[in-house]
This record gives sequence, C-alpha cells and structure tokens, in this order.
Amino acid sequence: MRWTAFAALISLAACSRIEPARPGEQRGGLFLIRQNGRYGFVNSRGQVRIPPQFEQAAPFTDGLAVVASSGRAGYIDSTGKYVINPQFDGAAPFSDGLAAVRTGGAWGFIDKRGAVVIPARFQPPTAAPLSFSDGLAAVGEGGHVGFIDRTGKMVIPAQFDFALPFSDERALIGMSGRYGYIDKTGKVVINPQFEDASSFFEDRAAVRVNGKWGYIDRAGKMAVNPQFDTARVFSDGLALVTVAGRTGFIDKDGKIVVNPQFEEANDFRDGRAPVRVGGRWGYIDRTGKMVIPPQFDDARPFSPDLAPVQVGSAWGYVDRDGKMIWSPRV
Repeated sequence: MRWTAFAALISLAACSRIEPARPGEQRGGLFLIRQNGRYGFVNSRGQVRIPPQFEQAAPFTDGLAVVASSGRAGYIDSTGKYVINPQFDGAAPFSDGLAAVRTGGAWGFIDKRGAVVIPARFQPPTAAPLSFSDGLAAVGEGGHVGFIDRTGKMVIPAQFDFALPFSDERALIGMSGRYGYIDKTGKVVINPQFEDASSFFEDRAAVRVNGKWGYIDRAGKMAVNPQFDTARVFSDGLALVTVAGRTGFIDKDGKIVVNPQFEEANDFRDGRAPVRVGGRWGYIDRTGKMVIPPQFDDARPFSPDLAPVQVGSAWGYVDRDGKMIWSPRV
C-alpha cells in the first residue's frame, strides 16, 4: 500500500496511452464521463460541457485534461478545445505546471504551451505517472530512482530501488526491501526500516512493522502503534484501518472514530466516505451514520462535489445527498 487513495475515476485499459491522474490530487470543476465507448466531461449539475468524443481521457488538472484521439495523446482546455495537439505516444496530467509525455519508450516533460522543457529520457519509477511535486519529480534512470528539478537536472542521484513523489516535504524511498523517507535535499531523515509504508499525508504515514500497520509522524516517531491488518493514509483527518476483516476509521491519535464494521471502505473526502455493506456500497458521514444507503456495485470518494458510483458495468455520479446527477451508462 505504497500509494493509497484511488487513482482514476474510471478505469482505463492496461495498455492505455493516458496515464491516470495522480492518486489523491484535487479534481477540477468538470467530471469525466463515458458514453457509447467515448469520454467527455460534465459539470457538477450533470450538464454535458464537453461531449463524449475521446478514446481515452483523464480528469482536469492545472486547467487542462489529457485526452487521446486516433491513438495519440494531447491536451484540451475546459471548452474542449485542443491547446496541445495529439502527438504523443503517452501522456500524464499536469502537475506544478509541467506534464510528463512519452515519445517512444522514454518520458520527458512539456509546459502548458506544449514546449518540451525536459527531453524524453526517463522511465516512471512506479505504476503511478511521472509528476512534479514541490519542484521535484521521481524518475527512473539506469535501473534506479532519483529526483530531477524542473530543468531536468538530477538533483538527488538515482540510488533508490523505489521512490514516490514528495508529500508533506517527505518522499518515500525503498532500499533493499525496506522503506524510509528523505527530505528535499536527498538526506535520509527516516531510515529504511519498514516492511511497507505509504507517503505522508496530514503529517502521518502508514508503516508496517512485523506484519501490522501503524502510523509515524514526520520525525519518524511512532504516533499510532502497529496494530492494524491494513491501513491507508489520512484524509479529512481520518484514516481507514482494517481489524479482523472489518474496516473502520481512526483519528490521528489512533482513537477509533468509526468502529470497524464494514466489508470494505474508502477514504473520507468532504465529510463522506464510501463503505460496503451486504455487498452494496453507500456513504457514511464522519460519525459513521449512513447518509446514502448502500445500493451501488462500487463507489469512490467525493472529489469534490460529486462521487463516481457504479451500477452494473456502468458509472455515474451522485451528489452529497445521494441524488443521481449523471445516470450510469457505458
């Protein structure tokens, strides 16, 4: 569980030319939809703003969305107009004003005008797309992972077996099967010692010790002792944990806020969390009260005004009251 929080609103094919948005990042005011096998966008009222026309697409970030047409990836603005024509073999959403694009088998970065800022020569270090965070990006080079700055200079040498983007001024790194953390200078601030770990969110990171999960703070101090079977990062001040096959939520001190009782669950966003009861998904509030009854085949967190829900094989959106804003369709 090295990267927690859902990646994409709608799953894309394994051979996709579109890299999904980075897990946990804020969505824009338009929401991705799929209709008759094509992707488009609606607003928070379910009104179509960009008609479904693209082979693949990812949510808007930094005001642009990456889309694919005729086997090539480019970028559109919120009106659906191409601002960077489809020309890349692969592409990722913008972050910190830059986007990773693939030419052949290598990745580089472009700016919002489409100009190449960093020539293609890197590999993604994980299944997550290449992205900048706090001015640095984790990249693969020569079989190891390091960090480049916005000019493409390797400022933290490629020396790690594994690394994720910076979050809360820390980056998760892996060395010889153990996980720790570095700061933005590349200094190891928490020694690789954990069996598994997550990125930091809200001043906490989930870590696994002797098969159980707990939480550390940014100084590396154990804030919540390892005791859970699974654990996710904090979101909205609460974290999902599993005990004896049931899922609930704790606060940053480890106090149980919502008793483990659900078959499955996902992160809180905007005061709501999806949970599965009796094979169906609904939503609870921060007290654990069911505010949208279980009725869906699958459900994802709110981001920010709507939440994706699945009925059969199709996806739609509901608002915070459970009203269907965009009816599920394929």
